[in-house]
Amino acid sequence: MTNNIDIVNIETELQGQSPYRIMRYALEQFDNIAISFSGAEDVALIDMASRIRPDIQVFCLDTGRLHAETYQFIETVRKHYGIEIDVVSPDGDAVRALVKAKGLFSFYEDTHKECCGIRKIAPLRKKLLEVDAWITGQRKDQSPGTRADIPVIQDDLAFARPGDTLTKFNPLANWSSEEVWNYIRMYEAPYNPLHDQGFISIGCEPCTRPVGPGQHEREGRWWWEEATKKECGLHANNIAAADAE
Repeated sequence: MTNNIDIVNIETELQGQSPYRIMRYALEQFDNIAISFSGAEDVALIDMASRIRPDIQVFCLDTGRLHAETYQFIETVRKHYGIEIDVVSPDGDAVRALVKAKGLFSFYEDTHKECCGIRKIAPLRKKLLEVDAWITGQRKDQSPGTRADIPVIQDDLAFARPGDTLTKFNPLANWSSEEVWNYIRMYEAPYNPLHDQGFISIGCEPCTRPVGPGQHEREGRWWWEEATKKECGLHANNIAAADAE
């Protein structure tokens, strides 16, 4: 499974499969694979994986700007599933340089791209050098402008090691938010208490707010920016695909 032809064929085969079956396939194909846990509703991924491979690798990005509730939730998940969670932090010197030059809230003035690049993209890139595949909680319904066409398996060209391949799985791609929450309730999985306060898509505290009735979940993220650009760069292919349309 090292070329585009294989990925396309496997994508066709997996598209109609349940998230659990996609997860099982991913864990059977790759030993060195990790779940990217955002501290939000994609705890469903960990719950599924724990039923297949209890020792699954899990990591999350600690930007230094997360809500207190998110940090508490990460610890709750660690204890609930009895797993190790690799909490990945950004380079301290890079963060200090940005804050010194532009202050703590420069993203409100010149977009979130630079801040996310330092606090999210750089540490993610470093982490992904250690694995052969990774699993994300992306869904098509999360952002019609950038995620409507995400596959359940893809070659991650943005974060692959030089001269190597990195396979990315999105088991929840075809599920709706309602289906994810039905799963969480059915299996009594823990969830971020911020969801009970009107937060749906949860990121850094300064860039996340609750949404009102009838608002799409991504309207609570980077609300001061254009809707089609509401990606932090963790899923860089989404922006590239949107720009190509």
